[in-house]
Order: sequence, then C-alpha cells, then structure tokens
Amino acid sequence: MSLSEESVREVLASIEDPGICRQDLVKHRIVTGIEVAADKVKLDIEFPTTAYLPALQQELRSRIETALKAKGAKGVSFATKVVTAAQPSTSDKPLLPGVKNIIAVASGKGGVGKSTVATNIALALKSFGASVGILDADVFGPSLPTMLGEPEVPPGTEAGDKIRPAIHHGIKVISVGFFTDAKEAIVWRGPMVHKLLQQFLGDVVWGDLDYLICDLPPGTGDVQLSLSQLIPISGAVMVTTPQQVSLIDVVKGIAMFNKVEIPLLGIVENMSYYECSKCGHHDEIFSHGGGKRLAEEIGVPFLGELPLDARIRFGGDTGVPIVASAPDSDYANRFRSIASKAALEAACRVLSQPKRAKRLAVIS
Repeated sequence: MSLSEESVREVLASIEDPGICRQDLVKHRIVTGIEVAADKVKLDIEFPTTAYLPALQQELRSRIETALKAKGAKGVSFATKVVTAAQPSTSDKPLLPGVKNIIAVASGKGGVGKSTVATNIALALKSFGASVGILDADVFGPSLPTMLGEPEVPPGTEAGDKIRPAIHHGIKVISVGFFTDAKEAIVWRGPMVHKLLQQFLGDVVWGDLDYLICDLPPGTGDVQLSLSQLIPISGAVMVTTPQQVSLIDVVKGIAMFNKVEIPLLGIVENMSYYECSKCGHHDEIFSHGGGKRLAEEIGVPFLGELPLDARIRFGGDTGVPIVASAPDSDYANRFRSIASKAALEAACRVLSQPKRAKRLAVIS
C-alpha cells in the first residue's frame, strides 16, 4: 500500500516530540508541510525556538524516520527552520511590540543566586543564536551592571527621548544601576517603581528580541505585580537553594505567580553541593535535592542543579559570567541546559495556549 499525505499525518500523530510539550507532532504543528512521491517523504519542520538543540533535533528525526520506514517509506528527508514562537500580546498597544517572549527569573528570598542564573541564562540563549535582552527589575538592589562588566556600548538616549540600552556581551541591557550612584540607596514608594518599570519597558529601544529576561527582586512585591499588569510574561523560572528555609519562600513566590496567572517554567536549585577542587570531596552544605523534590510535588519541570563554585562567583564579580568566560566548561553546559529547558517550556506554553486572557493583578 502506497503512502499518502494522510497516512503520513497519521504516523506523525503517533510520535511524541522529544523537545516540545511531549506532544505529538501534529497536535502542536511542528511539522508544517508534507510531500509524498513514490513512497519518499519530505517534511518541513519548524522549530519554535533556537533552544531546540541539535541532540533533540537528531532524536526527532530518528523517531520520524523509524516510524515512517516501518510503514513503508523508502526515504525520509527534512527541511528545517527556526521561527521563534511569540507570546500573544494582551493589549492592542503593547509596550514591547518587538519582543517575542518574556521570561522572569525570580526567587522567594535574596542571596540564592537569582541574578547569576538570570545573566547566564541570557548568555546561554544568546549562544543558541537568539536575540536577547535583560531588564534588571531589581530596582532596590541592581547587580547586573557589576555582573556584566563594562559594556561594549554604553546606555544613551535617542531621538524622541527614547533610551538606548547598553550592550553587554552582545545582549541589550537596562538597569537603574546605570543611572544612579552605586553608593546611594534607592528609597522609593511603589508608584515610583511602577513608573520606572513603565519607562524601562515603553521608552527603551529594545527592538526585535526573541527573549527578554527580567531579573526580578526577591519576594512578592510591587515589581512583580507591576510587571504582571504591564507585559505578557511567558513564564517564570524560580531559583532556590536546597534548604528548607529557602523552599518555604519559594512556595510563597509560586503562589504569587499563580494569582497573577504567570505560568511557572520550572525550578533551578543553586548551591546544590560543593566539590573540593583539590581532593574531590563532595559536601552538601545547604542540603541537597530540595528544589527537585518541590518541583515533583507541585508538578513543574526541574530545570537543573548548580554547584557552589568559586568560578561561577568569580565570573559574576569580574563582569564576565561563566557562560561567556568558560563556554566549554561543565558549569556553562549546565546553564545552557537550564536555558534550553526553560525556552522549550515557554515555547510549549505558547503553542498550547495561543492566546491567554488579559491578566489583572489587584493591588490592595
């Protein structure tokens, strides 16, 4: 029996995508074209993110070839391209018309390495070929100017009083730290913070970006509520350390994101363990595995664990994060894995929910 387009489609509907949603290839439209001639099949595949890494692509091709050849295909060829899936806007006049996805990086409490994770995720996405920006939304404790070092292009202004973001390691960056004295405390009430965020979103020339990473302040305050009102956030990455006192605050942060209808892309466990570089002794200083257990309990992806290591800390202190300073290191590969999983989960959310109702956050 000869293959037809319909029979090929039936086969594809039985194949689970190894990267996006774990759904079949027809349901979430990753296969965009089918040609059948003399039992030879050509498929057009559209990957919705540059973070669909080569190993996953090869696994997908292998699954398709195996399934189709079992049904009599004499050959299978592929034409692939990347078209980054974009989170639908919740407004007729969006503040960020050229930004396809906004990923918030958050934590329940301070000191867990949230900004380190945010900067390295951004650099990892950039290494995949995505266009990336970072919004330092930690208004009262901006650390990105230090963690990213001297910019290749400093921030400035353009015609119409628009703000030109700085360029660090090929990434567009804006932070209140660019415009304030590092030794001065920022003492603002909520409305001032809201106004600043509006300016950083609407008055900054972000241009076209595949991903804007928002480094949020710790906790559940004004910044989180303001951003949930102002922009369509694709999802949040929660950063925690393994000990119970940190996990308690993470649960509160997750509850906040649920209230403002921002999906959780996954949990990252930082400072999971320490391994002595001289003797190899492995020590779980802050316990171990708490982040993974929490992810399993609430049914969200566990994106990965990161060790407590001086090289990661040194990269942030010197302005060259480890994904940029040591791209071939195990630590950089860990950050790339986390970034890929987060981006794949964000793409899944877009494909599964092409249009979400406008979110309303009530400040009481």
